[in-house]
Amino acid sequence: MSSTDAKVEQMFQILLDPQEKGTEKKQKASQNLVVLAREDAGAEKIFRSNGVQLLQRLLDTGEADLMLAALRTLVGICSEHQSRTVATLSVLGTRRVVSILGVENQAVSLAACHLLQVIFDALKEGVKKGFRGKEGAIIVDPARELKVLISNLLELLTEVGVSGQGRDNALSLLIKAVPRKSLKDPNNSLTLWVIDQGLKKILEVGGSVQGPPGELSVTANSRMSASVLLNKLFDDLKCDAERENFHRLCENYIKSWFEGQGLAGKLRAIQTVSCLLQGPCEAGNRALELSGVMESVIALCASEQEEEQLVAVEALIHAAGKAKRASFITANGVSLLKDLYKRSEKDSIRIRALVGLCKLGSAGGTDFSMKQFAEGSTLKLAKQCRKWLCNDEIDPGTRRWAVEGLAYLTFDADVKEEFVEDEAALKALFQLSKSEERSVLFAVASALVNCTNSYDYEEPDPKMVELAKYAKQHVPEQHPKDKPAFVRARVKKLLAAGVVSAMTCMVKTESPVLTGSCRELLSRVFLALVDEVEDRGTVVAQGGGKALLPLALEGTDVGQTKAAQALAKLTITSNPEMTFPGERIYEVVRPLVSLLHLSCSGLQNFEALMALTNLAGISERLRQKILKEKAVPMIEGYMFEEHEMIRRAATECMCNLAMSKEVQDLFEAEGNDRLKLLVLYSGEDDELLRRAAAGGLAMLTSMRPSLCSRIPQVTTHWLEILQALLLSPNQELQHRGVVVALNMVEASKEIAGTLMESEVLEILSVLAKGKESPVTRAAAACLGKAVEYGLIKPNQGGE
Repeated sequence: MSSTDAKVEQMFQILLDPQEKGTEKKQKASQNLVVLAREDAGAEKIFRSNGVQLLQRLLDTGEADLMLAALRTLVGICSEHQSRTVATLSVLGTRRVVSILGVENQAVSLAACHLLQVIFDALKEGVKKGFRGKEGAIIVDPARELKVLISNLLELLTEVGVSGQGRDNALSLLIKAVPRKSLKDPNNSLTLWVIDQGLKKILEVGGSVQGPPGELSVTANSRMSASVLLNKLFDDLKCDAERENFHRLCENYIKSWFEGQGLAGKLRAIQTVSCLLQGPCEAGNRALELSGVMESVIALCASEQEEEQLVAVEALIHAAGKAKRASFITANGVSLLKDLYKRSEKDSIRIRALVGLCKLGSAGGTDFSMKQFAEGSTLKLAKQCRKWLCNDEIDPGTRRWAVEGLAYLTFDADVKEEFVEDEAALKALFQLSKSEERSVLFAVASALVNCTNSYDYEEPDPKMVELAKYAKQHVPEQHPKDKPAFVRARVKKLLAAGVVSAMTCMVKTESPVLTGSCRELLSRVFLALVDEVEDRGTVVAQGGGKALLPLALEGTDVGQTKAAQALAKLTITSNPEMTFPGERIYEVVRPLVSLLHLSCSGLQNFEALMALTNLAGISERLRQKILKEKAVPMIEGYMFEEHEMIRRAATECMCNLAMSKEVQDLFEAEGNDRLKLLVLYSGEDDELLRRAAAGGLAMLTSMRPSLCSRIPQVTTHWLEILQALLLSPNQELQHRGVVVALNMVEASKEIAGTLMESEVLEILSVLAKGKESPVTRAAAACLGKAVEYGLIKPNQGGE
């Protein structure tokens, strides 16, 4: 038996010894076991030493510390290893592993969630590869194992006795594991299977009411997580027939509760409709059209029972977000909502009624001419929202609705101005965004997007505006306080209030509520915050650089692009090594390279090139990372761009990349015009382009002397371009020219002879007599080498 095997056995003996309960020795043994399992060799040792059965005994003790140690060790055993994963599942039993999710202890539930995520990843890898050989012998069918695991998770959703935290973790796992990662993947069979097997179970969580005995135990975030999962499943459907089946199942479920189940059934049905309206709203809208549903919502708003009112008013609010419904609710529900707002004694009802009014009041969006309410009403509503937001005595779940209200009202520029002036309200908003109340994230992000005007806005074509007026069509008007000067002032106030640290906390949230669209909103705000150069230091100091990386790597395409552009702006003006310390700097490269794609705007291309230029100048490892991301062909493409600033930035970037051997090989390869382009650009009118190209030429001729003999072959104008550089009044250009001349002289006697027979000799003689500088030293070295070759005599060169 090896020493490691003996150690593993010893650790398990200590952990399973009832005499050692709670001792330091036991704690040390559990930590060592977890550390050992992180290395593949260690994990294999534990696995082969009957480790899974022993870990099962640790799980059966029910002691939180031992269960945590066992779960974390199992993560090491299963991580990226399909055969060990399936063997582990067969020993422990899928049902047993999933059941640990439902325990009351949050840390144990989270550890079980992490283990299941690792198991999912290993099984999905197995499905993808379709293993043969040894692995295939062990894994009979990873797709079957995957379905068994998902089936158990779906069962857990509706089990009584499962903790609310466990239910949330199960929903999170389903959100990550079931839908396709990319719509390019043609296989959505797992989603279809989950809809057929488990849609009712997901709807049961979405329609549950928090609190009453006999109901499922849910947290404040459970219903929102169910909405996110339903939305992901619906988005993963490929055709009308699949969507129709989804609608049918939802409608049948809602009808089953709505008809013949009394008032409690109606409440559950309405709550389920609310859940759908927050997720796949197309399904929610269809459910609202079912006979009697909308009428019941309106009727229950007037109920004496707070719980019934809450459910009905929330449904009304979610329905009001859809323009199709808003007109119906404006006609039938505004007076009802106003009545509730004025007369109800319960803050929880008043605040929701207020949000309904806010939502209806913002139906015109940013269009100043489309006001739903009388002048000043929106400001009054916003003031009340801010008042509730600042009231610490109200629970976060209710205060979240005040933020929802502001998310709608901040379409109005007057409301934005008052909001950013209210320091207490901003502080309360940021505090709430850091709380356990995760469902507030989208509303916070929406309010910030509105305050920073970081939504997409296109200036209408004046000719089209005139045409629309002539045709008596409605023309949207911009609010005077949405002009750039006002927006800049608002951004400054938000930065001063600490918006970056609040957003950094939001990005770190491990919750399904942080959806792709929510990430996109945060990316938009970050881009608005770094727009002004003087604000970028503040953003970096408060952790903005760190927060932008995950936003640039995950989310919607638009969100990733916006985050990547914000990263580019920070990389251009701040020291990248300070902004992205340690290994983080290498993670910046991929988002920046993504901005070079032709689908991005010219400004995004330009900023990406500038940022990559900075990174390429730092270290060889960064240059290798840029090459690995296949950026060179795109950068070369932009060297031919018509826009002079993009062309210049691409040339500067290539100049810095030329320090790498691989790029030098590209220039040295036969049959391409890379060298010719640099020589010609060294003679362009644009001084900055000349500087970049001449710098690249100087570097390449220093690193690869063989290129010197190719310069006269690429263009007949090479000599006049070199002379123009040597005669330039710009010291930097002159220095680059002299270095190129020196490299050519040192490369071969023949080229040196050509240069000495031209006017270059006279120019170098004059330069060598100047004041001591790098230019005079290089010019003198040229002449010295020519003397050495015997091409000129010392007195001739004035030496």
